[in-house]
Amino acid sequence: MHTTPRILVVDDTPETREIMTLRLQQQGYDVVIGVDGEDALEKVRAEQPDLVLLDIMMPKLDGISVTKRLKADPSLPFIPIVLLTAKADAKDVIAGLDAGADDYLTKPVDHGPLVARVRSMLRIKELHDQVQNKTEELAALNRTLESRVAAQVDEIERVSRLKRFLAPQIAEMIVSSSEDGILQSHRRDIAVLFCDLRGFTAFAEVAEPEEVIGLLREYHGLLVPLVHGHEGTIDHFQGDGLMVFFNDPLPCPDPAQRAVQLALSMHEVVASFAEDWRARGRQIGFGAGIAQGFATLGQIGVKGCAVYSAIGTVANVASRLSAEAKDGQTLVTARVAAAVRDIVDAENLGSMMLKGLSRPTEVCNIVRLKK
Repeated sequence: MHTTPRILVVDDTPETREIMTLRLQQQGYDVVIGVDGEDALEKVRAEQPDLVLLDIMMPKLDGISVTKRLKADPSLPFIPIVLLTAKADAKDVIAGLDAGADDYLTKPVDHGPLVARVRSMLRIKELHDQVQNKTEELAALNRTLESRVAAQVDEIERVSRLKRFLAPQIAEMIVSSSEDGILQSHRRDIAVLFCDLRGFTAFAEVAEPEEVIGLLREYHGLLVPLVHGHEGTIDHFQGDGLMVFFNDPLPCPDPAQRAVQLALSMHEVVASFAEDWRARGRQIGFGAGIAQGFATLGQIGVKGCAVYSAIGTVANVASRLSAEAKDGQTLVTARVAAAVRDIVDAENLGSMMLKGLSRPTEVCNIVRLKK
């Protein structure tokens, strides 16, 4: 609606246009004149009136044809149309209303009915515009909401993916800082911890699959919170085997110390776990291996099915040390032992030829944390 309602009066008779213009201007309306059907179409598109008073019988293009074209034009807003017709033109009125007109007045038009009909149509126009504005506002809000929901879903998915191998607080920090590039392929010095159960293969050979799954769920349920608590990155699960590394994707100043402290915490909780299973007649132990060195890290796989992993000799060494470790042992390389000598007691086991490696490795066993 215009601030001052704008009304288009279309009639091919000058006297009718004059009388209606005078009456409408006396009511404070802004009046625009159209002299025939074609002129009406041009004036509607140019002036965007709030109401059209349209004579049915006109040369060139009659009012019914004008009504059909205006109502069929999607570029125009809703504009009420009141047809002007002689009393005897009942068929034309019906045809006009069927074409989309909103009301009609008979000619000659009396002042009272004209003013009343105009006010009624303008109220309808105002209400329609209000509804249209609210609809557009709602659509804009919906678009904003959809955008926010999409962003939140994307963030949830990103956090979910990251939580598969990162501590929750680290995953959320990476997502909140939008540092997805941190997961791209790169090289870094890391400490790798590999651990698994002793006696698991023998247990799995005789146990029912459901019992094996139950043991693994309980076992992983104990270890994963410890990994998160020490802010380690889970590389993968492999049956009873678990690989964790430190100093990536976010750096830390003491990767070897965190790995050793995690291993000792694991031994403590698994000892109680193994005791419960021994009471059920199942002999279970636990061993771990830790190495430190450079590796290439990044996402491996394809979109929708990828893992974040460390590739390099350091991971192989940690895995081989874990395989050599007896129940209760945490075997580490000399570099790791040197990095943690201030916080743990360790015993030197000398050089070992680890499976798959061409050179011997100096190995130590972590005994306990220093008091």
